[in-house]
Amino acid sequence: MATIELKPKVQFGIVPTHIKFVGGLVPDENGKLPRGEDGRLLVNAELERVNEQSKVRPNCSQTALFPGADEDDLSEMLAGFKDLGLTPHVIMMVAGGNPMDPADEDKIAPGLLAGLEAAKKHGIEHVSSTSLEEWMQPDKQELTGKDFDDAVAQLVKLHTRVCREADVLNSCIKAWHFEFLRGIEFKTFTDIRKAWTVTKAANEAIGQPFFKVLVDAAHCGDSDLSMEENAAVIEEMGREDGFSMFHASAKTTRGCLSTDDGWVGNLLTACAATGKLEIVLVELFHHEDPALAGLREADPRHGIDTTDGRTYTEAVCDGLESVARRLNNLVNRGILER
Repeated sequence: MATIELKPKVQFGIVPTHIKFVGGLVPDENGKLPRGEDGRLLVNAELERVNEQSKVRPNCSQTALFPGADEDDLSEMLAGFKDLGLTPHVIMMVAGGNPMDPADEDKIAPGLLAGLEAAKKHGIEHVSSTSLEEWMQPDKQELTGKDFDDAVAQLVKLHTRVCREADVLNSCIKAWHFEFLRGIEFKTFTDIRKAWTVTKAANEAIGQPFFKVLVDAAHCGDSDLSMEENAAVIEEMGREDGFSMFHASAKTTRGCLSTDDGWVGNLLTACAATGKLEIVLVELFHHEDPALAGLREADPRHGIDTTDGRTYTEAVCDGLESVARRLNNLVNRGILER
């Protein structure tokens, strides 16, 4: 099926969130990952469908890693990625406490440590996390001034601690990418500038650019910063090796990339221009995922069906093809190296 040859030397693939967290990615009470009637892991079956249907062949994929996931299922999933020719990346999901609160450090650290150990076991080079703050806490307020500075210090303490305990700097793991989220999901770390503040401080603490900001076009678009302001931070991060991963995802709807109002194209070009772009991932979310009901209630624009008569697999493949064309033309225009 593949008819589009990817020109730049980047890792290119998807985050299969469109199969839904609940019923697709989240393990059950026994840690077992969801399977279809044929007994196959749903995530692996979907990645195979995308491989078969997409006009451009992915070479990597990033999936969620939940605390307590069954070790055998996790091994089967990651082996399945590799069998499909996909380099696996993981994004560690955090729960059970507030990473910015010193009182919760011992609640958060074990889950992050387990995720890093799993990544080491399976030879994963790039880990990510949404561990800058606790997800969906409507009663919390944005931290500013000294409270913000204290939160940054605590986040640096937490993340450098688990790195030290997992000895990640002497492992296969090359980088840890922090993902900031839109307002509603987060209260404080809701833009790229704030995420870079933490990342830069953490790198200063360990003496090397190991931590990076995950540049997600959707979260950039939903922040209070303009395209130009986002691009300026990306340029600064590029100079300091502060990023290498990009999520091509539509702001607000998180659906078809035709709804992103230009953020994917603008910021992908900004990332490419730094010479530091290594991984590009297309990410769509299912508009009826039970796990995201709170987002739909808080912002009805999030629950719009953007498939326009397609299956989600087809919509994701359209996203892959669109972004692949952008990447190829960034090469043709001399912005991205072949």
